[in-house]
Amino acid sequence: MLRKKECVAMLLAGGQGSRLYALTSSIAKPAVSFGAKYRIIDFPLSNCINSGIDTVGVLTQYQPLVLNEYVGNGQPWDLDRTFGGVHILSPYEAKKDTSWYKGTANAIYQNIRFMKMYDPEYVLILSGDHIYKMDYDKMLAAHKEAGADCTIACMQVPMKEASRFGILNTNPDGTIYEFEEKPKQPKSDLASMGIYIFTASKLFKYLELDEQNADSEKDFGKNVLPAMLNAGEKMYSYRFEGYWKDVGTITSLLEANMDLLGTVPNFELRDGDRIIHSRSPIAPPAYVTGDVSNSMIANGCEIEGSVINSVIGTNCVIEKGAVVRDSVLMGNTVVKAGAKVNYAIIDEDVTIGAKAVIGADKAQACKVEGKTNGITVLGRGISVHDGGNIAAGEIVDKDV
Repeated sequence: MLRKKECVAMLLAGGQGSRLYALTSSIAKPAVSFGAKYRIIDFPLSNCINSGIDTVGVLTQYQPLVLNEYVGNGQPWDLDRTFGGVHILSPYEAKKDTSWYKGTANAIYQNIRFMKMYDPEYVLILSGDHIYKMDYDKMLAAHKEAGADCTIACMQVPMKEASRFGILNTNPDGTIYEFEEKPKQPKSDLASMGIYIFTASKLFKYLELDEQNADSEKDFGKNVLPAMLNAGEKMYSYRFEGYWKDVGTITSLLEANMDLLGTVPNFELRDGDRIIHSRSPIAPPAYVTGDVSNSMIANGCEIEGSVINSVIGTNCVIEKGAVVRDSVLMGNTVVKAGAKVNYAIIDEDVTIGAKAVIGADKAQACKVEGKTNGITVLGRGISVHDGGNIAAGEIVDKDV
């Protein structure tokens, strides 16, 4: 008897993440650290296994080394299966007309053979750069009940932000009659989350048609979804009302980290419902003798200074007299005695010298115009000399 999977997930994780600047100069966006002990890709992978989907293709392209090593055999997410499990899918040359992934639709098209190995009835398409918890099994049940060919997860966004998203225009029963990719004048505030469930046969058909179209940009939002609508396929919306954030910018990444803090956080990781799994490094418990308030501290940290309203990753050291405020430290970072870090994102393996000053008070920094809205960013592995001064909003990717 032929073995098969009812639903296969395809996770798009090859984006360059250029709006994260120094944070993605050497790693893919889904491999960026988040929330003290996680990486961004932990969230869709955990959502998959928590929803009973145990076959996941992870499509990588840009700077895949760290991401590939991190995902590994999928064991932390219970995705190390003999049939199914997690698979890293990089572009490869199978014939003369194959190359790097040209767009989201082309990336999935190039892996049709992988999907067909499992003879799925449904295919779930995901993005690797969103922070959220979601029951994909409930979305799949809605797709089946509607008899849909494609179901798009969506949520309401402020109307002033709607032009940043793919916008769904729907009938009262949830059917989609129009899809507009980042319209200048959106007709509704119902935004696509970039999460799709397709009936597999329909997906394969429209990927083939899109690939044959020389004028196509090989993109789901711009090409495949409109083509399905124009052909009269059954397309439905699935409304999501939980926490969801696209962390593709410095500002949104810092905001999402800050959303983890507080007695009633905007995004709750501490409950036991649908746990987010990760490949956590082996480290001893945190050792804290300094002052810590409203902060998240990972294992392996040594805190002698002050930490206020911040997220501190694994194996960070904050020496006596140092102050970290309104900031994210991503791991293996040393803040030496008397240094001050304000309203900043500090990547992994950074050393901040004694009495150095990074950034500025949040209220002052927010007045700074520029790429990061006043958030100071230090890239991976750099060192700031003793007494150094990095101004609010600066992006630093080399030793200073």
